[in-house]
Amino acid sequence: MCPPLVPAAGPESPELGDLRRAVREFVDDQIASGVFVPGIDSWSTAWNPAFSRTLGERGWVGMTIPPRYGGAGRGFVERFVVTEELLAAGAPVAAHWVADRQAAPALLRFGTEEQKQRYLPGIARGEIYWAIGMSEPEAGSDLAGVRTRAVRADGGWRVTGTKLWTTGAHRADALFALVRTEDAVPDRRHDGLSQLIVALDSPGVRVRPILSMAGRHHFNEVHFDDVFVPDDMVLGAVGSGWTQVTAELGYERSGPERFLSTFGTLAGIAAAMDDETGSVEPRVGAAVARVFGLHHLSRAVSVALERNDDAGVGAAVVKVLGTRTEGDIADLADELVGAGTVMGPRLVDLVRSGLLQRPGFTLRGGTSEVLRGVIARGLGLR
Repeated sequence: MCPPLVPAAGPESPELGDLRRAVREFVDDQIASGVFVPGIDSWSTAWNPAFSRTLGERGWVGMTIPPRYGGAGRGFVERFVVTEELLAAGAPVAAHWVADRQAAPALLRFGTEEQKQRYLPGIARGEIYWAIGMSEPEAGSDLAGVRTRAVRADGGWRVTGTKLWTTGAHRADALFALVRTEDAVPDRRHDGLSQLIVALDSPGVRVRPILSMAGRHHFNEVHFDDVFVPDDMVLGAVGSGWTQVTAELGYERSGPERFLSTFGTLAGIAAAMDDETGSVEPRVGAAVARVFGLHHLSRAVSVALERNDDAGVGAAVVKVLGTRTEGDIADLADELVGAGTVMGPRLVDLVRSGLLQRPGFTLRGGTSEVLRGVIARGLGLR
């Protein structure tokens, strides 16, 4: 019998319950005050720097950053509670999301002291925004197929290539670029990769929008045309890019954003059916149960990350099951609204938004096909 992907997290402590209530009261007040209108997929589409700064002032951005770098010095489980409540409320957290979720832990683990001092305090304040430069037009989610090149230059590197699906790059300050610093060798394609911190206002960087079906702009192509990156902006060790990236993906794939993007739609449908029809729709109950199960699995991965355990396989499972659930909720909501089972202009808007965002759910963070391979290898099935 295979061992569990991650050990169960156990019940929440009273302190975590207090934190959850505090965040819930805060977002309720923000909504009532008109600070934001709850949305769908708010962690990738709802950009609100002022709201990010407000969260930073409360210590709810950069929670896992040590106080010496301006953070709250709290754990991944506490961060999980805060982010889950923000996402369930549809709060506009896109501005700081990638910096907080992924850049900060990577900098803490692999960055130099200079890099930490330069970026972490601004991330904790909700004032520095980040993007991830992994996928490419010819490689997709197969990161071993990266073709973006970094060639040695006086004092640094010259980068040429293209990154794809870089969420928020048109507004971000910097990104981690996975680049090839050595030629690929057959059967050792993961070797020769490195990560560079690229300032997005550097000469030679060009960001082109990729519009969604709704005409919204959060995805981008980022082109590097002989972009100079100084040696002090190498993240970690040259040639260790693959090891570093796979460590980062545990943060990227396992969080509540992988199953709560359409939660507002699900909650709206459940409330509307109770108010309007009083009927029971078994598929709504089934969707709630799936979200509840994913909550426990995602929280267990957060506990594993807090212990510095390898949570890559568990994170991949969260991502595959979570994004499928988000899409199924969007489809179910569309069917129920189309049939006139539930109505209301606000709910219709949420359903339409969820349906239009749906194609991106299983794309970002690695396609489901690639992640199934990760899971199979992790379980010794391949």
